[in-house]
Amino acid sequence: MGIGKLTLLMLYVFLCQLGFSSSSSHLCPKDQALALLQFKHMFTINPNASDNYCDSSYPKMLSWNKSTDCCSWDGVYCDVSTGQVIELNLTCSQLQGKFHSNSSLFQLSNLKRLDLSGNDFFGSHISPKFGDFSSLTHLHLSDSNLSGLIPSEIFHLSKLHVLRITSHNELRLGPHNFERLLKNLTQLRELDLSYVNISSTIPLNFSSYLTTLQLLDTQLYGILPESVFHLSNLKSLDLSSNPQLTVTFPMTRWNSSASLMNLYLDNVNFIGRIPEAFGHLTSLVELDMSSCNLSGPIPNPLWNLTKIKVLDLDNNHLEGPISQFLRFGKITELSLRNNNFYGQLDFLSFNRSWTQIAILDFSSNSLTGPIPLNVSGLQNLRWLNLSSNNLNGSTPSWIFSPPSLQVLDLSNNHFSGKIQEFKSKKLLYVAVKQNQLQGSIPKSLLNQHELLYLLLSHNNLSGQIDSAICANAKTLIVLDLGSNNLEGKILHCLGEMSELEVLDLSNNSLSGTINTTFSIGNRLNIIKLDGNKLEGKVPQSLINCKYLKVVDLGNNQLNDTFPKWLGTLPSLMILQLRSNKLHGPIKISRTENLFAQIRVIDLSSNEFSGDLPVSLFENFEAMKIIGKNSGTREYVADGYSVYYTNSLTIATKGLELVFDRLLISNIIIDLSRNRFGGHIPNIIGDLVGLHTLNLSHNQLEGHIPASLQYLSVLESLDLSSNKMDGEIPHQLASLTFLEVLNLSHNHLVGCIPKGKQFDTFDNTSYQGNDGMRGFPLSKDCGGDDGVPQATAPFELDEEEGGDSSMISWQAVLMGYGCGLIIGLSVIYIMLSTQKPTWFSTMFEELEHRIITRMQKHKKRN
Repeated sequence: MGIGKLTLLMLYVFLCQLGFSSSSSHLCPKDQALALLQFKHMFTINPNASDNYCDSSYPKMLSWNKSTDCCSWDGVYCDVSTGQVIELNLTCSQLQGKFHSNSSLFQLSNLKRLDLSGNDFFGSHISPKFGDFSSLTHLHLSDSNLSGLIPSEIFHLSKLHVLRITSHNELRLGPHNFERLLKNLTQLRELDLSYVNISSTIPLNFSSYLTTLQLLDTQLYGILPESVFHLSNLKSLDLSSNPQLTVTFPMTRWNSSASLMNLYLDNVNFIGRIPEAFGHLTSLVELDMSSCNLSGPIPNPLWNLTKIKVLDLDNNHLEGPISQFLRFGKITELSLRNNNFYGQLDFLSFNRSWTQIAILDFSSNSLTGPIPLNVSGLQNLRWLNLSSNNLNGSTPSWIFSPPSLQVLDLSNNHFSGKIQEFKSKKLLYVAVKQNQLQGSIPKSLLNQHELLYLLLSHNNLSGQIDSAICANAKTLIVLDLGSNNLEGKILHCLGEMSELEVLDLSNNSLSGTINTTFSIGNRLNIIKLDGNKLEGKVPQSLINCKYLKVVDLGNNQLNDTFPKWLGTLPSLMILQLRSNKLHGPIKISRTENLFAQIRVIDLSSNEFSGDLPVSLFENFEAMKIIGKNSGTREYVADGYSVYYTNSLTIATKGLELVFDRLLISNIIIDLSRNRFGGHIPNIIGDLVGLHTLNLSHNQLEGHIPASLQYLSVLESLDLSSNKMDGEIPHQLASLTFLEVLNLSHNHLVGCIPKGKQFDTFDNTSYQGNDGMRGFPLSKDCGGDDGVPQATAPFELDEEEGGDSSMISWQAVLMGYGCGLIIGLSVIYIMLSTQKPTWFSTMFEELEHRIITRMQKHKKRN
């Protein structure tokens, strides 16, 4: 046989063997196929189950069918020679359900790679049986809503090269387990435990193979070992958001200098200056040192990092000319927010090296001057933020021209001119509020199909709101057009925008009735229509806004009775109806349980009448609690503070104050400037969380209730311009937080309490009450004990004591004379028994009561 024929024969045999091997290698064992199908049936498919983690997802397990070989199923990979399942990749597969510890998954004992990340196993713990996969080299369990303690059995997987377990759902390591993990897993290349509660120092032992170490927000503390910087293969290090972790860089060149490409140290406790050795990180591409308390000029070593593409130095105290960053010629993302950089933006007009830049954030610095008109080469911009500087002049056309622009923020500057037409159709966020911009809202802005936030408030914009915004911008979450010169009617369709959470059209020139129909199932949290020329009634469809926290319809011309049905909204905290034409009595049943969460109610400057609504006060459950000082400041509707400022005008402490954010604990009742009559009910004393109470400019009568003494955190009390009589209850001297007191223009009498806050009030608090005496008035109270003499509790009200007008002056004088004779007799007795102090006190009290009654009788006649 020739060599050629022998070669052909051997090739034939080889091909036959290969064909036989191939035909049998893709048939997975039946028990493993069954285990996978059982695992499939444990879960349901929910398209929302992967939203928080995955840019895209699809249900891989839908392709699993027992009629086909499991090695052909999506996400399943088998060993080519044995058919055993060695890899299962179900990342972002929309799985939802409980992951049981006895899952059939654990029957796949030959698994080498397992990825279950980006699903929803809410309420499930990580099973110790994961430790049985002794051949595993890759384990991914990130962002699948797992919780509880990470079992120590996982630390026995000594072959692991990649371990990624991240969670925002309270995953944690047990004591000393971090050290055990690092000691046992000596083959690790990648370790990601971000958002796991480690609560530990960082041990010295690390795998020498480590290329990626991610420990973001893990409650690490202590000092970062210098050995981390000497891991020779380290390419990416992320220790962000560990404020108790102290980081000090080595002063000399460290071993990872040549390989390190990504360094994230934002919000750690940075000690000292960046050393010269930092300049040896010549491979560094991404650097984040935001919120690290850096100060002064940019340290020289930073300029040596010529490969930098992403640089974030936000929230420090750095300074210097903004133009110096031109040195980074390859930069694609540059964020310098909230520092002290200065200068003008002229350098942008002659810069030719930033053609790839996508993110440019110079907000909250000290930049001045106009923006250059001719800037080219920034066509790749996706994010431009120049807010909170001192920039001025017109807004040049190049700002609106990048075709991929998604975020534009020019807020809080001094820009003038018009908002020009946008070329981008991908806008997500546009904010130009607090400038001097004019003209109408450009149609290209209203035709955005992905727009989430539109903030144009506090400008001079004019014209009407185009209905195109409803047809196109259906994704809007915040629409803030307040404080402009917009006119016309409120669009009916605004109430039908299903994603809208904030609607602010306040302080414009909008007119007509509020004919908007707010649809069932809407997500509105804040509605501000105050400061317009709106007429008619409060729209009943507001009852469909189940998430409403703030309703402000003040300073309009609404003509309606009190909309008590708003009280059924379960989350309503602020109701502003001030300065309208609302009228009639407020009648509410205690059993209706309305306004339970209300914290601010302002009905001032209307035409409400009748007695003060006692049952309404009884319903204010949230006001009956004094907010606990937890060390954190909680604000009403605070979820929008980054994007939207929920400013409210509140009358408090004698002034009209504008609150950009209102503390939940700032509880306010303002019923002033109406026609309420009757008495102030004692029930107000139950509203112990009150900070401001304003009942001024009404027709209230009777005495100031002593129950106000229980308002221990009250800061402002205004009862002025009413018809109240009697004395100031001396118990009010216990209100140690009281800063403003106005009782002027009533019919109050008697002594002003002394001590504590009452020693700080001046004449204006009491003027217009001719019967009052004591400091700070010129009329002396006659005693120095500071306790007012109680008259009111002993007086007979007309209802209780009959018709007092029938009492003649003769009867009064006769009683006074008899009293005088009896009194002289008692004087003699008391002096002879050596107890003049008790007697003199009693006599002064009796005399004061008689004189007060005579004055009251004279006044009625």
